[in-house]
Order: sequence, then C-alpha cells, then structure tokens
Amino acid sequence: MAKLYFKYGAMGSSKSAQALITKFNYEEQGMQVYLIKPATDTRDGRDLIKSRIGLCQKAEVITPSDSIIEKYHAAGKKDVIITDECQFFTPKQIDELRFLVDEENIPVLCFGLRTDFLTHFFPGSMRLMELADSITEIKTICQCGSKATVNARIDANGNIVTEGEQVFLGGNDHYVAMCHRCWERKIRAQKMHPVSH
Repeated sequence: MAKLYFKYGAMGSSKSAQALITKFNYEEQGMQVYLIKPATDTRDGRDLIKSRIGLCQKAEVITPSDSIIEKYHAAGKKDVIITDECQFFTPKQIDELRFLVDEENIPVLCFGLRTDFLTHFFPGSMRLMELADSITEIKTICQCGSKATVNARIDANGNIVTEGEQVFLGGNDHYVAMCHRCWERKIRAQKMHPVSH
C-alpha cells in the first residue's frame, strides 16, 4: 500500500537536496515522478527547486487555489509524487495528497519545514502531522553542536526577529537553524542588551 510521507527538518537540513535525490532514485528505476512545489516559494525562481549544494530541477507550481488532484490528473499517470516546501500548501491541498495516496495508491513524499520562526506550525505541516503515515525528521545541528529544531529569523544585524508575518522567504541570509536553548538565550540577551540601529 502507498503511504503519505512527511520528511521535515530545520532550515539547512538538506530537505530540497533529499527531495531531488529521491526523484533521481525513482527515475533510475524507470519510474515517472510528479515533482511539485507551492507558488509561495519563489526564492530560486517560480518553477525551480534548488538545493544549497547546487541540485536543481523544474517543478510544477501549485497555487493556493489549485486542486492538486486536478493538476495531477492533467499531468498524466505517475508512479510517485514528490513535493518540496510542503509547509506552504493549504490544509485542503494536504487532504488532496492524502486522497491521491488512498485512491490512486501512489506514494507521496512531502519535504518541508514543521514550524515557523516563532516555533508555530505552518498550517500545511500541521495537517501533515495529522495525516501522514510516516513522519521523519531530517536532522541538522545548531552552532553549539546540539540538534537544531528552530528556524530562527535574523535581521541585517544578526538579531533574532520575534515579530512579523509567518511567511518571509529567505535563505542563510535571513534564517539560522538553532537549538531551542540557544534561540531562547539569544532572545533573552537581546532584551537585556538591545542593539541600537
């Protein structure tokens, strides 16, 4: 039986690279892959999935109003669906991926973030935590050596940002993967010694 997989990790944990390597592995076995990404993620181009180590592939772009089921059927029968940045899909779109697993017997592998810069679930990630058959953490480390679990948003001065919109696109220039302890300590230190701009 096919399964719905959620593979999550903090920023910099090689999620995109693993998504593209997984696609390559399926294709090496002669299988057809439906590679998709949400329209929200435009960092590397609207229809590109790009990893920090240089892997890059074109993907079908899904807008918040799109039906993934309709898009899948329009693309033709595939052997597997792989998605990057799945946290930006709507809960309804995650339900559609679940439907495709159940009704088409097609595995769906979702790669993305679990939580935002304030450690709150993204709506798509929360729905995946509720529906996925398999949930796997892709681990990365904080600069202290502990496991990183927080996607700390930083400003131009290196200060941790604690207010703002949930979605703010950026790479290493705007986000740092940290353990919860270092994140909390840095926020406390900033409050005790505010940096004037």
